[in-house]
Amino acid sequence: MPHYGLLREYRFEDLNTEDDIRGATIYGRNDEKLGKIDDVIFDHSTGGIKYVVVDSGGWFTHKKFLVPPQRLQASAEHDGDFAVNVDKQQIERFPRYKESDLESDEQWKGYEKQFDEAWHAGPVQHRKGTDHDITPTPDEMSEEPGSMGSQLTPSERAEIDSRIIPAGRDDVTIESSGAGIGARWLNFEDRLRQRRRDITQSCTTCTVGPASDRSSESPTQERKAV
Repeated sequence: MPHYGLLREYRFEDLNTEDDIRGATIYGRNDEKLGKIDDVIFDHSTGGIKYVVVDSGGWFTHKKFLVPPQRLQASAEHDGDFAVNVDKQQIERFPRYKESDLESDEQWKGYEKQFDEAWHAGPVQHRKGTDHDITPTPDEMSEEPGSMGSQLTPSERAEIDSRIIPAGRDDVTIESSGAGIGARWLNFEDRLRQRRRDITQSCTTCTVGPASDRSSESPTQERKAV
């Protein structure tokens, strides 16, 4: 089972501030402001982002909630921010997110099951007659400015899908998660994949191991995740 963790206070010293997605605003249906990205939950072995952690700013009962990256797209109205096809009423049905659940495979698996069921429980979150999400197929993707459909051609999607590098190597792993949702996201996720071994070297519950080559970095160049 993949081991997931948070960035917490870790900062990429070689990443422009405007390229760090933490702090970006998330908008819901009808351009409703839902909150700001507070952190990301990522796979220690690949650096791929599993969820973004959104701080609601106070309106949500449980304060923070999660959004899978494949649900996000670049906001057409707000440069550098993101949009997701949910509203506050649906989010209120999400199970309570607790950071401590990440420390237990059993608890995390149980949380994800509840979370997935909450997504499907919405009035427009599954295809009629099936239990499949309404995430559009490539042919169904919108061609609106900033959407995934407007940014990736079929050949580009195929290339991205083919560029998956086995976990555990030092190469940057490219997966189909948030690809196509803007340069800010892509720059951030790319840097996360490059630095994943440094970020996770203090983790005692996974086998990613330390970076194989850190000669170009000073011991204080980057702050480590907690």
